[in-house]
Amino acid sequence: MAKRKRDINPFNLSFLDIMACGLGAVTLLFLLLKHSPDAVQGIADLSAETSLLAEEILEGERQQVELRNSIRALEQEIVEAQGLSDRVLRQIEERREELSLQADPEDEIPLLRRQVEELEARTAELREQGRGQDLQQFAGDGDRQYLTGLKLGGQRILFLVDASASMLAEDIVNVVRRRNMSDQVKRQSEKWQRAVRTVEWLMARIPPTSQFQIIVFDTAATPALAGSDGSWLSSADSRQAGEALAGLKARVPGGGTSLINAFSAIRTLSPAPDNVFLITDGLPTQGRTAPRKNTISGRERADLFNEAARALPRVPVNVILFPMEGDPSAAALFWQLGIASGGSFMSPATDWP
Repeated sequence: MAKRKRDINPFNLSFLDIMACGLGAVTLLFLLLKHSPDAVQGIADLSAETSLLAEEILEGERQQVELRNSIRALEQEIVEAQGLSDRVLRQIEERREELSLQADPEDEIPLLRRQVEELEARTAELREQGRGQDLQQFAGDGDRQYLTGLKLGGQRILFLVDASASMLAEDIVNVVRRRNMSDQVKRQSEKWQRAVRTVEWLMARIPPTSQFQIIVFDTAATPALAGSDGSWLSSADSRQAGEALAGLKARVPGGGTSLINAFSAIRTLSPAPDNVFLITDGLPTQGRTAPRKNTISGRERADLFNEAARALPRVPVNVILFPMEGDPSAAALFWQLGIASGGSFMSPATDWP
């Protein structure tokens, strides 16, 4: 009888054994992990410690960078301090050399004493020269004063001062307005005060050995010092000089301008002057007598000037002109007069002298 063929079953005993062993191993591993929490905690602790160490490493690197920067700054300060120290040492050495080159102060005392004695002698000499001379002299062409170009020398010096109404202001409107004010206000007019200061400035600079006279003119010409007609005053006599200036300051500007009468007054002085200062502000408005009409043109004023110039004696005339509004020909004509007479011409700034 034939043998019966045996069926193959994949789920035989060997396979089931293997599966059972694997399941047992998994069960055993699960039981071990479940009942051993120290191992899991150890792993967590190791991870936290690793993170802490990483942070400490970063902090250490940051501190290292700060230390390097601090070291670099200290090195820079050391270099600067060394440079400053070298500079101070050089300055000290230079100062020592300067001190070694300076003379002994004891040796300079005699020289300083001689200088003081010379200055005292010079001061005494200047005091003896009188009030009329400048403290500073400039050697040049004759006796000209080079700051202004005016010829300040002469033995007999005449000051002709315009005291007409136009000396009250720089323009016609203010002249008319001030002409109706009180005498005190007229005397204090800035333009008139400039004329007075100009005479004072010139008086302080004429030679003390010379003679002088101040004649004030408008339509007529009279001396500033009453009773001194036709005579000369001494510049060395402080009383006479003070009285003449006081008379000029007391004068009230007003009226027209007669230049020919001013020039005619020159002939009344004996002996004749050798230097004249004319202080005015423009061309004349009348001749020897009052005009018949109230107005006068620029051409007519120029004709009156030319008539007065022909009557001028042969004497140097130094013109000091305070320009007046509406009188454009005055500067040119007075300049020609100054040059032709051998004098000078000056139109100063408003703050002079």
